[in-house]
Amino acid sequence: MISSDNSSRADNQQVTEEKISNEYLCGFVDGEGCFYVGFGKRTDLPLKWQIITEFHLSQNPGGKNVLETFIKRLGCGYLKPNHPGSLKDKTWVLIVKDRKDIKNKLIPFFLEHPLQTIKRLEFLIFKQVIEVIENKQHLNENGFRRIVELVFSLPRSTNKRYSKDKLLRHLRDYMPDPTMAGKI
Repeated sequence: MISSDNSSRADNQQVTEEKISNEYLCGFVDGEGCFYVGFGKRTDLPLKWQIITEFHLSQNPGGKNVLETFIKRLGCGYLKPNHPGSLKDKTWVLIVKDRKDIKNKLIPFFLEHPLQTIKRLEFLIFKQVIEVIENKQHLNENGFRRIVELVFSLPRSTNKRYSKDKLLRHLRDYMPDPTMAGKI
């Protein structure tokens, strides 16, 4: 008879997952999470811009089980190496980008388990952006402008690829006839 302690390790891992509370996961997001809204040029879209919405949560390899637990708790998302080509950065990132999952799983989780830091404001703005998109308002000038204003209302410590001025200037250049405002 061959004995192995792998089964007991699997049991221990499962117990650990059950011991991770929703409050712990929220605290983790407060420190390491990102409610991302970005902009990308897309000539096939009405206003020539795509609005990208994603949730990211990073962790070193030793805490990968926390990310796995969060995926199970949310019922969505996936894991990937944060910077797969890097020899130094071995962190993992949980990503949720499917808008149905964001709307139906991620947002309700954080409404039930509120964040406690500036991330709460970031989450609320992210939630408003998702609502604008869900209502298809992002396809017209006023809705797009609202999203730009929301995103740039947060204090920024990083540079965004496109500035607020550049995005709004594009709208002015694209919509030179004021009678067209909000009608695309």
